Amino acid sequence: MKPHELGARELARRLAARELSALEVVEDCLAHIAARDGELHAWQAVDPEFARRQARALDAGPVRGMLHGVPVGVKDIFDTADLPTEYGSPIYAGHRPAWDAACVAAARAAGAVILGKTVTTEFATMVPARTVHPRNPRHTPGGSSSGSAAAVAARMVPLAYGTQTVGSIIRPAAYCGVVGYKPSFGYLSRSGMKMGAESLDTPGVIARSVEDAGLLVAASAMRPELAHVTVLEKPRLGVCCSPNWPQMTRAGAAAFERAVQTLEERGAQIVDAELPESFRELDAAAARILNYEMARGLAHEAAHHRDRIAAILLERIDIGARINYRDYALSVQYAADCRRKLAEAAGDVDAILTPSATGEAPLGLDSTGDTAMNRLWTLLHGPCVTVPTGDGPGGMPLGVQLVGVPSGMHADRADAHLLAVARWAEKALGP
Repeated sequence: MKPHELGARELARRLAARELSALEVVEDCLAHIAARDGELHAWQAVDPEFARRQARALDAGPVRGMLHGVPVGVKDIFDTADLPTEYGSPIYAGHRPAWDAACVAAARAAGAVILGKTVTTEFATMVPARTVHPRNPRHTPGGSSSGSAAAVAARMVPLAYGTQTVGSIIRPAAYCGVVGYKPSFGYLSRSGMKMGAESLDTPGVIARSVEDAGLLVAASAMRPELAHVTVLEKPRLGVCCSPNWPQMTRAGAAAFERAVQTLEERGAQIVDAELPESFRELDAAAARILNYEMARGLAHEAAHHRDRIAAILLERIDIGARINYRDYALSVQYAADCRRKLAEAAGDVDAILTPSATGEAPLGLDSTGDTAMNRLWTLLHGPCVTVPTGDGPGGMPLGVQLVGVPSGMHADRADAHLLAVARWAEKALGP
């Protein structure tokens, strides 16, 4: 098996044992990028010599950390000192920050090789980028972490950073048939990340396995315990179709129901965990918060570069600028109230089980897909993981989403607990 085909955990093991050199791994990944990215357009910037310099330095010294020599892709919404950072916008063409974003710096300190910058949609919003689906280029890979999902799924890189404001990690990972992990809000530092909505924006990762995803977040958050999460056998899962179930495609709904049945057959305790009526306004609150904060977060760009912002995004910014602060503040307070009530509403479950997306990646490149199955979970701030469930009737990948339920004194352990559940679900649903 070639190095680019190995997962991050196995690569880290072989690199630490010096069974592989960092340079061997980098060269193999670069060759695979050269072979595939002309079609997929997953990468915004790759500097082969910069990648090689990092690899040679690692090979010449002691093992640096848990990611020693492991290549990582960085969504181009994070600042990087050695590569351009353009935020998916022509406004920032050629922009070169003087620093690395905090999570990137932490990964490098743990020995990671920054392989390049992956494509993001414009300011990590709904405006589609040029990346196509690695399974079928006529389909969207999802967004806004389009490049990260496609690059990991196409085995160009074992790990990549993404961000989620609405559904930008979970949905593209599910569409592309890989693992997406959105940690709890605030778990990873957002320093050096271009933010659009400060109440929602959450850094996270896309990987080929739950264990691999935990490895990168462990290094990035300086929480080494996430690198050693064991499997929680036969968890208690609360099925939540959510108020947005009517937006599911027929095939997506059927696939989710089959996944629930499979998990139950493999030993999960399945219970109902539908959200109470008091949560029904979360979608509207999420939209109001997003639009208001986007108008605030992109105020400079809207004031000075209106003609260089996509029309659909500019319209959203203008809507946000007209929202009354009191209405926004009431939505923020309502969301906070729902967060406090979530543990009681979900009941005694190890995780909530819900769809990752409304169905398979849609045909066409004029949209990144429907965010209906992601919006409220992002606003509730708990950790979320999507794991693959196989292919749908259209031949495109599908996934299911597991959502952690932080509560009281155990809230700090919600991410580790969810990863333990997700490892079991990944195994139960796997081939």
